[in-house]
Amino acid sequence: QVQFVESGGGLVQAGGSLRLSCVGSGIAFITNDIGWYRQAPGKQRELVASISTFGGYKYKDGVQGRFFISKDNGKNTVYLQMNSLRPEDTAVYYCNRDPPRAEFWGQGLQVTVSA
Repeated sequence: QVQFVESGGGLVQAGGSLRLSCVGSGIAFITNDIGWYRQAPGKQRELVASISTFGGYKYKDGVQGRFFISKDNGKNTVYLQMNSLRPEDTAVYYCNRDPPRAEFWGQGLQVTVSA
C-alpha cells in the first residue's frame, strides 16, 4: 500500500520560509518522479515542483527561484524549501508521483501565508 505523509506546514508571514517534508512508504523514490502539488480554495490542484529519478527539476511559473525541491533516497523523503512566501502561496500542499496517481493522494497539509 502506497502512502505519502506530508509535514512541515503552518502559518507564516509574507516573506517568510517553510520547509515541507514528504515521506513515502510502499513506493521507492529512487525509481519514481515525485512532485509537490497544491490546491488553493476554489482552484484546481496544480503541480508546484517535481524531481525526477535522475535529479532533474520542474517548477511551476511563479515559484521558480523561491521554491526548491530535493530528495533523500535513503530516507525515501522529498523536501520542498519555500522561501519568500506570498499570500498567493496559501494552499493545501500534497506530494504524489509525477504524474500523480489518484489513489495515492494523502491528507495534505495547510500552508497559510499572511500578508
